[in-house]
Amino acid sequence: MKKRILVAPLNWGLGHATRSIPIIYELIKYGFEPIIASDGVALTLLQKEFPKLSSIELPSYNITYAKKGKHFKLKLIKDSPKLIQAIKAEKKVTKFIVETHGIKGIISDNRLGVYSKKVPSVFITHQLNVLTGSTTWLSTKMHQKIIKKFNVCWVPDTEEDINLSGKLGHINNFEIPTEYIGPLSRFENKHLNIENDLMVLLSGPEPQRTLLEDILFSELKNYTGKVVFVKGTMEKEQTIQIKGNMTIYNFMTSNLLEKTINQSKLILSRSGYTTIMDLAKLNKKAFFIPTPGQFEQEYLAKRLTDLELVPSCNQKDFTLDKLKNTAGFKGLKAFDYNVNFKKLFNLFECE
Repeated sequence: MKKRILVAPLNWGLGHATRSIPIIYELIKYGFEPIIASDGVALTLLQKEFPKLSSIELPSYNITYAKKGKHFKLKLIKDSPKLIQAIKAEKKVTKFIVETHGIKGIISDNRLGVYSKKVPSVFITHQLNVLTGSTTWLSTKMHQKIIKKFNVCWVPDTEEDINLSGKLGHINNFEIPTEYIGPLSRFENKHLNIENDLMVLLSGPEPQRTLLEDILFSELKNYTGKVVFVKGTMEKEQTIQIKGNMTIYNFMTSNLLEKTINQSKLILSRSGYTTIMDLAKLNKKAFFIPTPGQFEQEYLAKRLTDLELVPSCNQKDFTLDKLKNTAGFKGLKAFDYNVNFKKLFNLFECE
């Protein structure tokens, strides 16, 4: 009988769900039976990707972004009682799932209440430091306190000086066993002919996703090259619209997304960490627009711009002319890093 491993990514944009995809495939490869647990678009995406696997809906965190970036932190503080309630409900559901589904291990990607004292529990995060401006010390301390409830923390990055997460994923002292497992991506770099001048990749919580979509549609009206625009809205059926030189998808499944990114000269997207890992794996040139007020994305975008890898700008400052800035930037490159999943999964072999 295969050992059942509960894989539970956070539903905050699509990044946590998409970086769970290579882990789920590896679990299957090594003879485990993954059970998917999430909510909202993250759950929908993984159900489409793995239609044969069992899946369970978890309580939703129901976190949305403020319309104005400067209110981002205030909105999170306001939402925190709701978040605490969701984590409590999540713990309760996790206890029930472990007892009724014969779960032998848990992999939680940033779901704070999905762990159990009865089975080995892994927490995946690239944020050992949680940037929140003047309250970074507090948010980091709170986050680390939660991570300590797990047996081990997996950081999807390298431990070396050349890395993708910078100070987010690297701290001097951390009391929990930490494994740097290398950047995670569901994609492979394929040498395909370039067919699109620009690919727009949107995702992330509302209302910021829609606000950026409106800005980009307005600006790209005057773009003369061929554009593929992926809105990042997970709906029941895939829709495709063609407007002049622009092909618009509501979403793409992994295979089509991999192929289209490989066929695109430039990627325009948020500077979410999973997107950065994916584009590094595919050796892509990009332009980043961080989510307003989200310190992590703003830090990553600025860091990569300072390293002369990827240009970026604030959402309110974006104009079509900004895309000309990409010429002097190197783009993202993959690390030759093989994740030793066999070693990582040894945790679930001990009972």
